[in-house]
Amino acid sequence: MRRTSFAHWPCSIARTMDLLGDWWTPLVLREAFYGIRRFDAFQVSLGIARNTLTDRLRRLVDEGLLEKRPYQTEPVRYDYVLTEKGRDFYGVLLVMNRWGDRWLSGEEGPPVVMRHEVCGQEAHAEVVCSSCGEQMTAENTSPRMGPDYPPHLAERPDVRERFAG
Repeated sequence: MRRTSFAHWPCSIARTMDLLGDWWTPLVLREAFYGIRRFDAFQVSLGIARNTLTDRLRRLVDEGLLEKRPYQTEPVRYDYVLTEKGRDFYGVLLVMNRWGDRWLSGEEGPPVVMRHEVCGQEAHAEVVCSSCGEQMTAENTSPRMGPDYPPHLAERPDVRERFAG
Protein backbone atom coordinates (compact mmCIF):
# COMPACT_ATOMS: atom_id res chain seq x y z
CA MET A 1 0.00 0.00 0.00
CA ARG A 2 1.45 3.34 -1.07
CA ARG A 3 1.56 6.14 1.44
CA THR A 4 0.14 9.51 0.48
CA SER A 5 2.89 12.10 0.20
CA PHE A 6 2.38 15.38 2.04
CA ALA A 7 5.70 16.83 0.84
CA HIS A 8 4.05 19.48 -1.33
CA TRP A 9 0.99 20.28 0.77
CA PRO A 10 0.61 23.94 1.73
CA CYS A 11 1.14 23.10 5.40
CA SER A 12 4.40 22.86 7.32
CA ILE A 13 2.89 20.32 9.73
CA ALA A 14 1.97 18.02 6.84
CA ARG A 15 5.39 18.48 5.24
CA THR A 16 7.12 17.68 8.54
CA MET A 17 5.00 14.57 9.02
CA ASP A 18 5.89 13.50 5.48
CA LEU A 19 9.57 13.75 6.41
CA LEU A 20 9.09 11.92 9.73
CA GLY A 21 6.93 9.25 8.13
CA ASP A 22 6.53 7.00 11.17
CA TRP A 23 7.15 6.76 14.90
CA TRP A 24 10.75 5.49 14.57
CA THR A 25 12.14 8.63 12.97
CA PRO A 26 11.57 10.99 15.94
CA LEU A 27 12.93 8.29 18.24
CA VAL A 28 16.09 7.97 16.16
CA LEU A 29 16.47 11.76 16.41
CA ARG A 30 15.84 11.61 20.16
CA GLU A 31 18.67 9.10 20.51
CA ALA A 32 20.94 11.35 18.45
CA PHE A 33 20.20 14.18 20.91
CA TYR A 34 21.01 11.77 23.76
CA GLY A 35 24.45 11.33 22.21
CA ILE A 36 24.04 8.13 20.19
CA ARG A 37 26.06 8.28 16.96
CA ARG A 38 26.71 4.73 15.79
CA PHE A 39 24.40 2.31 14.02
CA ASP A 40 24.80 -0.51 16.56
CA ALA A 41 24.17 1.86 19.46
CA PHE A 42 20.94 3.13 17.83
CA GLN A 43 19.88 -0.46 17.20
CA VAL A 44 20.53 -1.62 20.77
CA SER A 45 19.04 1.48 22.39
CA LEU A 46 15.82 1.38 20.38
CA GLY A 47 15.44 -2.37 19.80
CA ILE A 48 14.63 -1.49 16.20
CA ALA A 49 15.07 -3.94 13.30
CA ARG A 50 18.33 -3.32 11.44
CA ASN A 51 16.61 -2.88 8.07
CA THR A 52 14.16 -0.36 9.56
CA LEU A 53 17.00 1.56 11.20
CA THR A 54 18.96 1.55 7.93
CA ASP A 55 15.96 3.07 6.14
CA ARG A 56 15.39 5.74 8.81
CA LEU A 57 19.04 6.75 8.99
CA ARG A 58 19.25 6.93 5.19
CA ARG A 59 16.16 9.15 5.10
CA LEU A 60 17.49 11.46 7.82
CA VAL A 61 20.81 11.75 5.98
CA ASP A 62 19.06 12.33 2.62
CA GLU A 63 16.87 15.03 4.19
CA GLY A 64 19.86 16.74 5.79
CA LEU A 65 19.06 16.15 9.48
CA LEU A 66 21.99 13.79 10.01
CA GLU A 67 25.41 13.65 8.39
CA LYS A 68 27.45 10.47 7.95
CA ARG A 69 31.06 10.81 9.09
CA PRO A 70 33.43 7.87 8.69
CA TYR A 71 35.19 6.78 11.88
CA GLN A 72 36.67 3.53 10.50
CA THR A 73 37.98 2.55 7.07
CA GLU A 74 38.30 -1.28 7.15
CA PRO A 75 35.38 -1.90 6.95
CA VAL A 76 33.95 1.57 6.49
CA ARG A 77 31.75 2.54 9.43
CA TYR A 78 30.03 5.83 10.12
CA ASP A 79 28.96 8.10 12.93
CA TYR A 80 25.58 9.77 12.38
CA VAL A 81 25.90 13.38 13.51
CA LEU A 82 23.14 15.96 13.81
CA THR A 83 23.36 18.81 11.31
CA GLU A 84 22.08 22.32 11.93
CA LYS A 85 18.75 21.26 10.42
CA GLY A 86 18.70 18.24 12.71
CA ARG A 87 19.64 20.21 15.82
CA ASP A 88 16.82 22.64 15.02
CA PHE A 89 14.37 19.74 15.50
CA TYR A 90 15.16 19.66 19.23
CA GLY A 91 12.42 22.14 20.09
CA VAL A 92 9.84 19.89 18.43
CA LEU A 93 10.96 16.97 20.60
CA LEU A 94 10.90 19.15 23.72
CA VAL A 95 7.31 20.22 23.04
CA MET A 96 6.28 16.61 22.39
CA ASN A 97 7.99 15.60 25.63
CA ARG A 98 6.17 18.36 27.53
CA TRP A 99 2.80 17.24 26.18
CA GLY A 100 3.54 13.60 27.04
CA ASP A 101 4.65 14.57 30.55
CA ARG A 102 1.41 16.44 31.12
CA TRP A 103 -1.06 14.00 29.61
CA LEU A 104 0.59 10.57 29.63
CA SER A 105 2.68 10.40 32.81
CA GLY A 106 1.35 8.53 35.82
CA GLU A 107 1.26 9.65 39.42
CA GLU A 108 4.95 8.85 39.78
CA GLY A 109 5.78 11.64 37.32
CA PRO A 110 7.56 11.85 33.98
CA PRO A 111 10.13 9.23 32.97
CA VAL A 112 12.69 11.86 31.90
CA VAL A 113 13.08 15.44 33.07
CA MET A 114 14.96 18.20 31.28
CA ARG A 115 17.57 20.33 32.98
CA HIS A 116 18.24 23.74 31.46
CA GLU A 117 22.02 24.02 31.76
CA VAL A 118 21.99 27.83 31.52
CA CYS A 119 20.10 28.26 34.82
CA GLY A 120 20.61 24.80 36.31
CA GLN A 121 16.88 24.21 36.84
CA GLU A 122 14.54 21.46 35.71
CA ALA A 123 12.41 22.97 32.96
CA HIS A 124 9.92 22.14 30.24
CA ALA A 125 9.25 23.61 26.83
CA GLU A 126 6.83 26.48 26.36
CA VAL A 127 5.74 27.85 23.00
CA VAL A 128 6.04 31.62 23.10
CA CYS A 129 5.62 34.36 20.54
CA SER A 130 8.91 35.33 18.92
CA SER A 131 7.77 38.98 18.85
CA CYS A 132 6.36 39.64 22.33
CA GLY A 133 7.40 36.60 24.37
CA GLU A 134 3.86 35.74 25.49
CA GLN A 135 2.72 32.12 25.47
CA MET A 136 1.02 31.01 22.24
CA THR A 137 -2.18 28.97 22.66
CA ALA A 138 -5.00 27.83 20.40
CA GLU A 139 -7.13 30.57 21.95
CA ASN A 140 -4.78 33.47 21.22
CA THR A 141 -3.20 32.39 17.92
CA SER A 142 -4.69 32.15 14.45
CA PRO A 143 -3.29 30.91 11.14
CA ARG A 144 -2.82 33.20 8.15
CA MET A 145 -1.87 32.37 4.58
CA GLY A 146 1.85 32.71 4.08
CA PRO A 147 3.73 33.83 0.97
CA ASP A 148 3.98 30.24 -0.36
CA TYR A 149 0.27 29.43 -0.04
CA PRO A 150 -0.96 28.21 -3.46
CA PRO A 151 -3.06 30.90 -5.17
CA HIS A 152 -5.47 28.33 -6.64
CA LEU A 153 -6.34 27.18 -3.11
CA ALA A 154 -6.45 30.70 -1.66
CA GLU A 155 -9.45 31.49 -3.88
CA ARG A 156 -11.61 28.66 -2.52
CA PRO A 157 -14.38 29.89 -0.16
CA ASP A 158 -13.72 27.14 2.40
CA VAL A 159 -10.03 28.04 2.50
CA ARG A 160 -10.72 31.79 2.76
CA GLU A 161 -13.07 31.07 5.67
CA ARG A 162 -10.41 28.97 7.44
CA PHE A 163 -7.97 31.87 7.31
CA ALA A 164 -10.45 34.67 8.02
CA GLY A 165 -10.31 36.36 11.33
